[in-house]
Amino acid sequence: MEIHVVTQGENIYSIATDYGTTPNRIIEDNELTNPDNLVVGQTLVILYPKTTYTVEEGDTLLEVAQKNGVSVITLLQNNPGLADFPYLYVGQQIVIEYEGERIGSMEVNGYLYPFIDRDVLIKTLPFLTYITIFTYGFTPEGELIDIDDEEIIQLARDYGVASFMLISTLTPEGTFSNELANQILNDIEAQNRLIENILANLEEKQYYGLDIDFEYIYPDDREAYINFIQNVTTKLNAEGFQVMVALAPKISSDQPGLLYEAHDYKGLGAVANKVLLMTYEWGYTYGPPMAVAPINKVREVLDYAVTQIDPKKIFMGVPNYAYDWALPFVRGESRATSISNVAAVERAAEYGATINFDEEAKTPYFNYTTDGVEHVVWFEDARSINYKLQLVNEYGLNGASYWTIMKYFPQNWVVLNSLYNINKVI
Repeated sequence: MEIHVVTQGENIYSIATDYGTTPNRIIEDNELTNPDNLVVGQTLVILYPKTTYTVEEGDTLLEVAQKNGVSVITLLQNNPGLADFPYLYVGQQIVIEYEGERIGSMEVNGYLYPFIDRDVLIKTLPFLTYITIFTYGFTPEGELIDIDDEEIIQLARDYGVASFMLISTLTPEGTFSNELANQILNDIEAQNRLIENILANLEEKQYYGLDIDFEYIYPDDREAYINFIQNVTTKLNAEGFQVMVALAPKISSDQPGLLYEAHDYKGLGAVANKVLLMTYEWGYTYGPPMAVAPINKVREVLDYAVTQIDPKKIFMGVPNYAYDWALPFVRGESRATSISNVAAVERAAEYGATINFDEEAKTPYFNYTTDGVEHVVWFEDARSINYKLQLVNEYGLNGASYWTIMKYFPQNWVVLNSLYNINKVI
């Protein structure tokens, strides 16, 4: 894998010639929406097929896999475009293997909402170990607030992907309730009832495990939260289910702030089976323009986390979205718009912008003007994703977890597939 950054005067044909490949290969691998209008600063992933297969009359995907000694999932990882076509055609070229050694193996989780576009989900599933479906709620008495998730769970299983049920203290208004957390953490009867209801749901719907996302917990509930996670984990593990807990991105044990204080890395990491570090949202809807997950900030969190938690339990959070801010930024008034990473490049092309790259954050951004108003967009591309995913191997982490997989981001999966073997658990 090579990552090319488009320069002034280049086009898809000249780039293909420089790398000894074809324009169609680059267009297909990057799923380009603007091959005739490349943006200066845009990234292109260049892949070199090592082994290919030419489809013959009567071939099915399963037969192609069997002929070449690989799995159907491997074919879908190496040829994501296959998900867009229900049938193979004679003469079609399928990549069996690419050149280049992978640097390791890891687990990959993707968060999603039940209303995810099914075509997006199907294209993404080959690259995942798990999905986590957001979100079940619960009452102070320990009753679950159900969601429509059974179709997604079964679809995931069809692709060898295990599902995590998620419970959170998120309210219908979209905020996390520290009062609800306080009630369930300190009422052991309601807590045990909640765990019983969770177990019944896990068994009925064939979930793999439970993800717990309680945010903005009262600092005084720090120990109660550890006890709750231990209670849940003990009871769920006994029935064969795993437990993951989502943690705020801390850099020290005594980090102040309601988001951080009750998230005890050492205590929670010791009792949960897995942890997700929410290493994103430095740049956020109401904050000043900056990268969503600057690599220097992500490193600070990981440097601290691996001193408190077994790295083999840790999922590093990876953002799959961009923000567009109107300038000037005014705190308390400005609000960024969330867009997909693909839409960010399309927006740069639309306004003739040049994409820049922040070397400290290892993240791309660009400025443009519309209706007399200047904007800045921070997003992810092949470079920034490559830098982030390299950290999984560098720190010896369990894997990466995407928030979210609701928008398809072709370059992300191409880079991931080039770097790692993706572990499966079912």
